[in-house]
Amino acid sequence: MDSRRLVHKLWNYCDVLRDDGVSTIDYVEQLTYLLFLKMADERANRKLKPEQIVPDELSWQTLLDAEGDALEVQYRHILIGLAREDGTLGTIFRKAQNKIQDPAKLKRLIVDLIDKEQWSSAGVDVKGDAYEELLAKGAEDAKSGAGQYFTPRALTAAMVDCMLPSPDDTITDPACGTGGFLLAAFEHIQRHHGNALTPDQRRRLASGAIFGTELVDGTARLAAMNMLLHGIGSPNGPSLIDVRDALGREPDRRVSLVLANPPFGRSSSIRMVGEDGRSSREEREIERADFWATTANKQLNFVQHIASLLEIDGRAAVVLPDNVLFEGGAGETIRRRLLKQYDLHTMLRLPTGIFYAGGVKANVLFFERKRAREEPWTRNLWVYDFRTNQHFTLKQNPLRREHLQDFVDCYLPGKDRAERVETERFRPFSYDELIVRDKVNLDITWLKDASLEDADALLPPEVIAQEIVEDLQAALREFAAIAEALTARATDLHEGSARSEAGEVA
Repeated sequence: MDSRRLVHKLWNYCDVLRDDGVSTIDYVEQLTYLLFLKMADERANRKLKPEQIVPDELSWQTLLDAEGDALEVQYRHILIGLAREDGTLGTIFRKAQNKIQDPAKLKRLIVDLIDKEQWSSAGVDVKGDAYEELLAKGAEDAKSGAGQYFTPRALTAAMVDCMLPSPDDTITDPACGTGGFLLAAFEHIQRHHGNALTPDQRRRLASGAIFGTELVDGTARLAAMNMLLHGIGSPNGPSLIDVRDALGREPDRRVSLVLANPPFGRSSSIRMVGEDGRSSREEREIERADFWATTANKQLNFVQHIASLLEIDGRAAVVLPDNVLFEGGAGETIRRRLLKQYDLHTMLRLPTGIFYAGGVKANVLFFERKRAREEPWTRNLWVYDFRTNQHFTLKQNPLRREHLQDFVDCYLPGKDRAERVETERFRPFSYDELIVRDKVNLDITWLKDASLEDADALLPPEVIAQEIVEDLQAALREFAAIAEALTARATDLHEGSARSEAGEVA
């Protein structure tokens, strides 16, 4: 049983269900529930050390025994029952619903596509790779919006190769999506340290040293299952995916490594109060004394949260949109603090066309937390411009890991950054140069766009058209955020005026 055959077998059935209104991501969710039940059944019936994970009345066998409407009723009964459980079980089945309303098609999925395979006998790599491939296919479904939770694998791999996760690291992603960064870090450790890992290190890595936080229930369940299929966590053990808003409270645990691609978009569903005492108007108020500035910009809040997550000498690699580099007000405050109190040593400027969400212009910031001192910790910010004269698309010219090899080579993973060498695309900018830039703007470019000087270097019309569409989408999001901020400000002024008038009347 190889992963490619499994993916082909399971994916073909998605087309059948799509006619019934079952979206790609809904289909992957249903597979998650059913695969878990099937593997739990295999563990309960194995000859050596059988393990009961789910009660008999909620087992896989009850689905095999049921027919017609009774099958649909029993499936709902299982989903509701397991959602009440704690730990990994509760995370995977949290708010689970049956989206396959035709009992005949549900029966075929159970009997023909899943029950005929022995999932527990397959290697971890086979099961995990097959599931991750299904998630990647789900991300390609633009209508489902699943792509916002999926970072291109090539970029994830390059970031992990730069950060060199080790068996002794404590690793997290505060916006983990389907768990791609966590799995990439785990697989890097297995690949480079596997034979040397002690039993204690293996137990630690599989039971809590790697964990994530995810706001969306459906995505959290995919992450929990993804990790489980790759050998991280236990079916009836504590959940390694915390389902909540990571920005909602100060970290209760510090880590040595953060890998993240926080969700794009400016507005926040909560009110943030920074150490400056100001609050941004949102639905409910949360005070974060560990934040440097108050803002409703989610990415800026994630920068502050990740900075707070790190232990001393902890390191982070974070994908962030361009507005984090140049936005004034809170953005400037955060950039000043990051440059002074942390070592913001590297930035990778990403090309367009690599994310499923259109109109995204992003960068990867690499920084380390340091002990408090008066002298700024950032000496040089090394910027690698991988955007100018680089053009990718999701289908015709997708980003591959080898495209990022020059950046990884320039980064010098594990070596002294003093040995870095300047190249055409890789340049250092000193702290003194950065701090005097208007609003500490880190939106730095120096390469010339070849298409502006050479007509022969112009991109094909379809690529130009797509870039125009993406620029317009990005502009519309910015205008929407401005409109939202103006509306909130007008409401605040109106409420303040009303309170003042009420006080005068009293």
